[in-house]
Amino acid sequence: MKCQGWETSDHHNKHYLEGKNMNSVGIDVSQRELVVVVSVKSKTRPAKTFENTASGHQAIIQHLAKLKGETRICLEATGVYHFDLAVALSRTEGLEVMVINPKASHNFAKVLMKRSKTDAIDAETLAIYCERMPFEAWQRPADENIALRAMGRRIAALTKLKTQTKNQLHALSATQDTPDIVLNQTEELIEVLEKQIKAHRDSALALIRQHDLLARALALIIGIKGIAEASAIQLLAELMVLPHDMNAKQWVAYAGLDPRHNESGTSIAKKPRISKAGNKYIRHALYMPALVASCHEPHIKGYYRHLIENNGLKKLQALCAVMRKLLHAIHGMLKADTEFDGSRFYKLPVKASG
Repeated sequence: MKCQGWETSDHHNKHYLEGKNMNSVGIDVSQRELVVVVSVKSKTRPAKTFENTASGHQAIIQHLAKLKGETRICLEATGVYHFDLAVALSRTEGLEVMVINPKASHNFAKVLMKRSKTDAIDAETLAIYCERMPFEAWQRPADENIALRAMGRRIAALTKLKTQTKNQLHALSATQDTPDIVLNQTEELIEVLEKQIKAHRDSALALIRQHDLLARALALIIGIKGIAEASAIQLLAELMVLPHDMNAKQWVAYAGLDPRHNESGTSIAKKPRISKAGNKYIRHALYMPALVASCHEPHIKGYYRHLIENNGLKKLQALCAVMRKLLHAIHGMLKADTEFDGSRFYKLPVKASG
């Protein structure tokens, strides 16, 4: 009897027989923990838990190094939490990595008739998926894109620390009781942070200029009035490591800019808000450009005013919508290698003559 949804081709049978001669690993990824299940010759071993940190990733690699033969690993694309692990695993000799859509593993679990859902069961399901289904190796981003991401995130961390330190200086300056040494050293710290931010930005720009694809992408993004070089670097750092086959809607969901509806029966019907369940670095990098563009780029300004005056959105809601549409525009520009076209972003209404 054939189960509906199962592949029964010779290719699949061959893959399955080959899979029985290698190790299959499933890793359930969450923000803090990684649950690993190893399957050897179709027999799964007890789950082991590791921290989702750099040291935790190395501990997993050491754990898998004890296995004999080839090892294939399957994990889900879980927002921002799987990426560093996938990079670390893909760089290790003897390990192959496959990153699948969560919907694929969810549907596969239904076929297996899994009645319970725990991290260990999810990891086991991924191990079985890796063993039985066609293996599609994850394409690791180019090294320069990974390096740019590291620089961008360091700039973001230093910028956040500088803002916090400036706020502290403002509070310290509000009272005459603060000793001069405290004020002076706080000011010095701000200067040090500013120098480090500039040094990282200069390094990021140097890296971008060494690679034609990055240099072209930077030129396209800063061609949008409102996006300065600093914001463009932050955006490129996050966007250039994403899979090439992601569409604009997937970019928006990955950034946590997709609307989240909150409705229950007839008593609760709140206005949609952005989910924020995604990459905060993209949201932060888009905020100021969207704000500036909503004031100075005619078509973006027109779209922003239209959302407020005609759709009844509040200013912050309209700004989030601008961020979302900007991300759509950037996706199209990079895919088609075309400059920003304001008329495609929003067609301004024609003023009546006379």
